[in-house]
Amino acid sequence: MKRLVVVADNSLIVEAIRIGLRQSGTFNLLGHVNARRTTVQTIVEAEPDVVLVDDMDHSDLAVELIRGIKAEAPRIAVIALTVSIEPDWLDEIFDAGATCAISKAAHPTALATLIRETLNGNIVQMWPRPNGASPRRLAAVNGGDTPLTNRELEVLQHVAGGATNGEIARTLWVTEQTVKFHLSNVYRKLEVGNRTEASHYAHVNGLIKPAAVAAMS
Repeated sequence: MKRLVVVADNSLIVEAIRIGLRQSGTFNLLGHVNARRTTVQTIVEAEPDVVLVDDMDHSDLAVELIRGIKAEAPRIAVIALTVSIEPDWLDEIFDAGATCAISKAAHPTALATLIRETLNGNIVQMWPRPNGASPRRLAAVNGGDTPLTNRELEVLQHVAGGATNGEIARTLWVTEQTVKFHLSNVYRKLEVGNRTEASHYAHVNGLIKPAAVAAMS
């Protein structure tokens, strides 16, 4: 289990995070510290794998903590929990060293999945830059010439092969909720509306493995 520390100054946020992580059984929550009363050294000495930092409504303190943690312990993944996904603010926290940003609008029960899939490199996010500039990529795309990660591509290939969400979950040793999460990303990135359209896209663009094609024939 990954060791996780929460840095926040709002008890309600901390409790929501605690509930979401407890239900997942994926992370060992070492504890939480008040962002306004802690130090970088205190956080690092707990030896977490992940630090979840509440951005405290775009507080400079959050940026300083992120930068300090990454300077002291580069191996630690620092994830920012933010109230709004604004390009300028995202630039600031990513320049400080944040691994990713998760919106506070995300449901607490989905939080563990988002953190886990981020750590596994299965989430790609982009946001539009002002004045028509190119979007900035937050994580490496692992799907070749497609916008999909390896896991998203794998889910798509199973869908194109006619597998149900339950069958995919059993094959990949994940929950159906995780399959649905990846599938929603596939729909969004490929700009399709359902399984049929996604399958058609996979076949037309040569995203089906030869073995999968043979199994369907």
